[in-house]
Amino acid sequence: MQIRPALDADRAAIWKIFHEIISAGETYALDSKMSREEALAYWFRADTRTYVAEKNGRVVGTYILKPNQLGSGSHVANAAFMVASDAQGTGVGRTMAVHCLHEARQSGFRAMQFNYVISTNTPAIGLWQELGFEIVGTLPSAFRHPKKGYVDVYVMFCSLVDDKLSSRVAKEELQKN
Repeated sequence: MQIRPALDADRAAIWKIFHEIISAGETYALDSKMSREEALAYWFRADTRTYVAEKNGRVVGTYILKPNQLGSGSHVANAAFMVASDAQGTGVGRTMAVHCLHEARQSGFRAMQFNYVISTNTPAIGLWQELGFEIVGTLPSAFRHPKKGYVDVYVMFCSLVDDKLSSRVAKEELQKN
């Protein structure tokens, strides 16, 4: 699998994944009826670096990396990830996560924060906890899940200057090579 910066030629593949994930309405607080133009404008914003995971010539995942806040909070990164449903559970998310943490550190970010992790997204929560993230806050009933009703949302945080994280990420990178 190769992780690389997204190209204009990847927009159709990214839209397909984005639309599939957002339409389900289970893991992102975005409009499930968001248009292609709105979705791609969001995923390719000027302050955002967009990447794709490519396997056997096919885009199977995508992620974005950006500052969580502007100005005095810009040393903390934020990211979002989407994996094609037929590629979930095959290591695409983990590979993108490790790549993203490496890219964030190389870019000078000192931490990464996820502002809105849906509590029912247990695969993502488990992955982030394995990679050193902690749940630092809970927003009670902040997300309206299409099947489970109102569920909690977590704020997750990880220092990128912590030696424990360095060891975990280095181990992940060694395992993939």
